[in-house]
Amino acid sequence: MKRESLSTLEETATFWRIPRMEGVELLRARYITQTFPRHTHEGFAVGVIESGALGFHYRGEQVVAPAGTVNLVIPDQPHTGHAAVPTGWSYRMFYLETWRLVQTAEQIAGKSCGQPFFRTGVVHDPQLASMIQNAHVALERNELPLLDVQSRLLDVLIRLIQCHAQPAPEQHRTGREHGAVMRARDYLEAHYADNPSLEDLSDAAYLSPYHLIRVFRQATGLPPRAYLNQVRIRRARGMLGQGRPIAEVAQATGFSDQSHLTRHFKRILGVTPGQYRNSVQDRR
Repeated sequence: MKRESLSTLEETATFWRIPRMEGVELLRARYITQTFPRHTHEGFAVGVIESGALGFHYRGEQVVAPAGTVNLVIPDQPHTGHAAVPTGWSYRMFYLETWRLVQTAEQIAGKSCGQPFFRTGVVHDPQLASMIQNAHVALERNELPLLDVQSRLLDVLIRLIQCHAQPAPEQHRTGREHGAVMRARDYLEAHYADNPSLEDLSDAAYLSPYHLIRVFRQATGLPPRAYLNQVRIRRARGMLGQGRPIAEVAQATGFSDQSHLTRHFKRILGVTPGQYRNSVQDRR
């Protein structure tokens, strides 16, 4: 993960990219006196205001994005940026190449439908704002599997397009696709430790990422990212039952470290890996 940080008084900004996630850049910033002149972006800018308020001139009017709202700029649309309150604003931003939203819209519709259009620069949608914040934080912490964070970002784009694009693409009807779901499950069972991507899984299933997530959830009751986590925990239980060290088990099952395994293990099973291993060993 490549990051570059700037600090001026109380203002901070951190900008980075995530390996294996093309077309995505991230910014977490707090600004007080920063003023952005009239400018454009080549792709989409989508973010959530965490505190304060951002004011900007957009599509012929002066708008304000307060805390809890989503701010949005479409490609090549001139806009400005400044603090709308004396305390400034803090936000988390995704800068997305245009193809990412075009691809998601086409997967929703099941056909070519062009670049999504959004009329407003301020979106009042608490659920979408929470999804953006959670996905952004997860990417910053860099602890979750690639499949998980890619799925979270796709969920953000799906809600953004389905609920706020004008016009919104009509959702393509799908079948149950039992064969595709089985191929995806087999792939996760075989590659749980390899940090598989959403593209890897969709290629194995011969479905688009959007289509795969829908039919996988219908068939299993879980999204692929949750299924992967359960596979990893199941394999970790087997290794711990053999008395293997917890740090070794974490690495062997695809978790970033021992603490990451411990959090997920306890959340699903109600005990820590150490407690589980000791209880199994005591019964022998």
